[in-house]
Amino acid sequence: MASGQGKPGGWLSFLPLTIWGAREIGLSLALLLVLAAAFGWLALAFHPALALLVLLPLLVFGWVLWFFRHPHRVVPPGEFLLVSPADGVVTHLDQAEEPDFIGGPAWRCSIFLSIFNVHLNRAPLAGRVEYLRFRPGAFFDARREESLTKNQNQDVGLLPLETGAPARVLVRQSTGAIARRIVCPLAVGETLARGECYGMIKFGSRTTLFLPREGGVEWRVATGDRVKAGETVLAVFNRPPRPE
Repeated sequence: MASGQGKPGGWLSFLPLTIWGAREIGLSLALLLVLAAAFGWLALAFHPALALLVLLPLLVFGWVLWFFRHPHRVVPPGEFLLVSPADGVVTHLDQAEEPDFIGGPAWRCSIFLSIFNVHLNRAPLAGRVEYLRFRPGAFFDARREESLTKNQNQDVGLLPLETGAPARVLVRQSTGAIARRIVCPLAVGETLARGECYGMIKFGSRTTLFLPREGGVEWRVATGDRVKAGETVLAVFNRPPRPE
């Protein structure tokens, strides 16, 4: 299993939060307190209605809490399943070249995460981390095609542990116009269970799944579909042949 470093955890019983949002939550809370004090002083000095201005930073703080939530997910049981690595909308389901880890033609499934989606990434299937590569880059809108190669990216290459699974699976975390930081505390050699959290992208972004083109994969989603990380089945791969 993956190491506990940076592992998400519940802070509040009614709204579980990821520890990867500690800095942002702390900064937004400090800003809320400073602005609340300032607006309170303005209300006392000029007009009581000015105290309502505190609602603006309060809304921002509420959104920050909502963004860094870590909801419970029920990972579907069974074999030969590939679950979504991210929450969001499927924007691409096509073929592309992936020379670095897949080593050639690949299926590509891209998911766009808006600023209102959960941004934790989860393993699409049980596997061992074989490949990690971080690429610095630009911050184009994550829905644009060039974001996949020109934006800041983090690749995680997995060797599946299930018999009959694709030989290799690559998950790419990509920043967007607002997203500026990718969290991925994995190390080569670690293992992940299907649906296990392994990182996040802070604010609007894109997560892309690559599978080898050869071999049978039956896709269960289409472009425009909304998916949930760890819960939505993206595809079913071919079962291994029965022994004679």
